[in-house]
Formats: sequence, structure tokens, C-alpha cells
Amino acid sequence: MPTYEYETVPNKKGEPVKRYEFQQKMSDEPLTEHPETGEKLIKVYGAFAVGGAGGSSNPQPSPSSSGGCCGGGGCGCHN
Repeated sequence: MPTYEYETVPNKKGEPVKRYEFQQKMSDEPLTEHPETGEKLIKVYGAFAVGGAGGSSNPQPSPSSSGGCCGGGGCGCHN
């Protein structure tokens, strides 16, 4: 199941935004509130999360010009 990122919607100016990750089926409707705390949430689109969120395929990182996977290996690519 893909993991999707959500962030809270502040109630007051200056209130910090919190980020959460939830595993959901691709067919599930986006969450509008945190299932445990009830905080209002919005889905963060365009952020890559584990499981290839937001797409129908799981793209793999392409090798860098130095011959390594993503340079530092922090992208999840394993040679």
C-alpha cells in the first residue's frame, strides 16, 4: 500500500503545521481529518513518500553520471 503525506491546517495564525504519513489504498478517498486526533488535514501532492505515492507505478531512481545510484545512496537505490 502506498504511503501518503498529509499536513495539518492551522486554526490560528502562527500555529505550526504538522506532517503525517498514512498508508492507504490508491482507491481510498483522501483523509480530511486525523483518525485519532481529529485535526483537520490536507493531502500533500507532489511529495514523494515510500511506496511511490501519487502514481500508478513505482519509479526507480536513475543512475547518476558518476556511476552510482543517486550519489549518496540516500534515495533508496541499492546497487
